[in-house]
Amino acid sequence: MANTKVPFLDLKTQYQNIRPEIDEAIARVLDNCQFVLGSEVAAFEKEFATYSGAAECIALNSGTSALHLALLAAGVGPGDEVITVPFTFVASVAAILYAGARPVLVDIHPHTFTMNPSDIEAAITPRTKAILPVHLYGHPSDMDPILEVARRHGLTVIEDAAQAHGARYKECPVGNLGDIACFSFYPTKNLGAYGEGGAVTTGNAEYARTIRMLRDWGQDRKYHHLLRGFNYRMEGVQGAILRVKLRHLDQWTELRRAAASEYNRLLADCGVELPREMPWARHVYHIYTLRTKDRDALQAALQAEGIQTAVHYALPVHLQPAYADLGYSRGAFPQSEKAAEEVLSLPLYPEITDAQVQKVAQALTSLAAAQ
Repeated sequence: MANTKVPFLDLKTQYQNIRPEIDEAIARVLDNCQFVLGSEVAAFEKEFATYSGAAECIALNSGTSALHLALLAAGVGPGDEVITVPFTFVASVAAILYAGARPVLVDIHPHTFTMNPSDIEAAITPRTKAILPVHLYGHPSDMDPILEVARRHGLTVIEDAAQAHGARYKECPVGNLGDIACFSFYPTKNLGAYGEGGAVTTGNAEYARTIRMLRDWGQDRKYHHLLRGFNYRMEGVQGAILRVKLRHLDQWTELRRAAASEYNRLLADCGVELPREMPWARHVYHIYTLRTKDRDALQAALQAEGIQTAVHYALPVHLQPAYADLGYSRGAFPQSEKAAEEVLSLPLYPEITDAQVQKVAQALTSLAAAQ
């Protein structure tokens, strides 16, 4: 094992394991020539709605598009404010700006990396229209207190579930907790397309109708445009691929959870802070992220051992140059800023072997002891 590299992700092995099913699914689309939307996408929508426990699923061309249209369907627009977190991928904040609204940020809880519910109330103003919690790394946000605040103030709750396919909060699947939920099927996700893809799930039929129109130029029927819409449609090939991969998702999730459990066992005494799974949560470990004081040195040392790691995310959104005009300065969100300095993501995917997990754990334990 000494010279064996451990990749951060291994999509090639996953494809090889399901190649006959994938090739057959793609061939169906090539045969029926339904390259945009079509029967495969419609079938995937039904299957993913069932999987998420939601009444409706609307398939889109990306997770960012899902966030954008969810906000618009909820009536978010210029002059409104939406509360979210700075410790997330920038799309969570960018989509609010796409809708013409102002992002208002609150800090995260240090154990879950998700929105701290106790910070929400102070961030609400007469302009607040929605709350957008992010289920980061595959761990759900603490939704009950978020929903309680939202209901008390008449606010819409939009889940950013881009990293949390199959995660659960108190036995309820994400995607069916708030008013609307948004998923990404970017190739690296737990349920990933072979290209871009996304979806919205909701129990609100009016939201679903609006999003279906908005994704297809605002049409309710061909060339009849009720709304100013967008070209956010899912391709037929992606719908067919996602149908195949959805059938494997539960098994893949259990393999992820088993690998995470083994990491937890092997790294229990190595001096780094391991990811936590709250008693009310089912973590799906889209990313296995630990915390360490000397992150950059540890990452470099692991790389020298042939172990690929990643940092999600090295700079919170409020400190990104592109979002400086939000008006926040360093120190505004201490938990997010501290997490950004300490987080390190280890290799974890359904196909990772026991030997690979052991190699990572042995190297990390040895390096951490030497720091």
